[in-house]
Amino acid sequence: MIKDIITAIDAQSTIHPDRIAYDYCGDTNTYGQLKAASDAIAVAIAKRNVPAGRPIMVYADQHFATIATFLGCVKAGHAYIPVDTHSPSTRLTQIADIAHPALTIATATLPVNLPGQIMLPDELNELVHTPITAAPNPATCCKPVVADDNFYIIFTSGTTGQPKGVQISHDNLLSFVNWMAADFNLPKQPRMLAQAPYSFDLSVMSLYPCLTAGGTLVVLPKEATSDLGALMRLLPTLKLNVWVSTPSFMAMCLLDPNFGAAAQPDLSHIFFCGEELTNQLAGKILARFPGVALYNTYGPTEATVAVSAIQITPELLSRYPRLPIGYAKPGTTIDYREGSTHTEDDQLVGELSITGPGVSKGYLNRPDKTAAAFTDNNGQRSYASGDLGVVAADGLLFYRGRTDFQIKLNGFRIELEEVNHYLNAEPLIKQAVAVPRYNKDKQVKQLVAFVVPMQVVSDALTFTKTLRGQLSAAMMEYMVPQRFIYRDSLPLTPNDKVDVKALISEVNKHA
Repeated sequence: MIKDIITAIDAQSTIHPDRIAYDYCGDTNTYGQLKAASDAIAVAIAKRNVPAGRPIMVYADQHFATIATFLGCVKAGHAYIPVDTHSPSTRLTQIADIAHPALTIATATLPVNLPGQIMLPDELNELVHTPITAAPNPATCCKPVVADDNFYIIFTSGTTGQPKGVQISHDNLLSFVNWMAADFNLPKQPRMLAQAPYSFDLSVMSLYPCLTAGGTLVVLPKEATSDLGALMRLLPTLKLNVWVSTPSFMAMCLLDPNFGAAAQPDLSHIFFCGEELTNQLAGKILARFPGVALYNTYGPTEATVAVSAIQITPELLSRYPRLPIGYAKPGTTIDYREGSTHTEDDQLVGELSITGPGVSKGYLNRPDKTAAAFTDNNGQRSYASGDLGVVAADGLLFYRGRTDFQIKLNGFRIELEEVNHYLNAEPLIKQAVAVPRYNKDKQVKQLVAFVVPMQVVSDALTFTKTLRGQLSAAMMEYMVPQRFIYRDSLPLTPNDKVDVKALISEVNKHA
């Protein structure tokens, strides 16, 4: 069991300085280089005399400089806020307005001017290439993040177009990392898939369990996933033994009939998080990878990546048509939120409340949103997840959907109200609402927008292309609806509100 994240990672540079920490398509960096780069970045941050305790925004791609920057921020005593380089410029400005970062560090050219101090890519790259023998000692000028200090802040979807920054402390993260190390029999020095963008908290499931164990983060760039044939040629060269992704990404890989144990002979563990794992998909995976340990995990960003897990076996598949999401990790309690339960199919269903060492202190600079979702519970934090679930007598947990207008699509958490906000702010649109389309396993497969255009649409294809382009400039790519349906008007309830239930029923009647 480790006691400090940074100490554990830096120790690898002493024990195994030449071991590979980061592998980006064959471009590798060692633990010695990781320590030298992060130390140099930490000292450079300290020399800027930025306000103590304020977070640092990192415009983050998937290259080595990004994780060196994360560690440099933490060594300098600042939480980092990862913002993916594929984000629209409005996302950057929104987060800057909410977070008031002490500094913005750009791993790539910024698409927009931001207030405050900026470290540009040229300066960062010079620091990243600091020779190991010339690295400064941050202990002379920096106090690192510890205990309840924020370690990272990840922004998730918000209901009014304003994202919410989830504050994760050092000790929140430590609880998660120690659980991963203790309970899953991971390989020593694992080669772990790093596929998720760093602004998505699924990335943390690979990042810190791997680096604290002296393993190698094996990066799969976003660009490599757009061509299935090229992806299938690349994956066997990565020599992975631990796979971390959403179920949707694995489902895409399984479209290739040759993707299986023969192509991935070293693979011993598969971890899923971020969306529901179906019985059908799990069965396909176990058929392709019969010797692998397959884990279904569950957890919102607000509780540090995952708080429950279970190994999926053939016996479990035959017993549960809808798979369980596991048992709560040690020291964590998951139960029904008071007053939230009802009966469905002779089962008690209610909103899941999570209490334990992984629960966040709340949303950055949003006391109203924090008070609505977080409480203190006998000295520990509790989070009302908004997830409906079943808690069996032995503590086994089952997911049963959402209590609100939030969905998961391809692992990304999307507030439908935020999508609606952007749709209705678009000059080409008079009125619009977004609704989910489900598959037979009750997973969201598509986001559908019902749109009343400002003018009559004569060419739907051209109009949709224009509309999608304009929305992509304002919204995260994964939030843009995949399908647009044009109407003269939208149905209303007796209270003159848009009849969202009727529209959901319409798009799902043949699902």
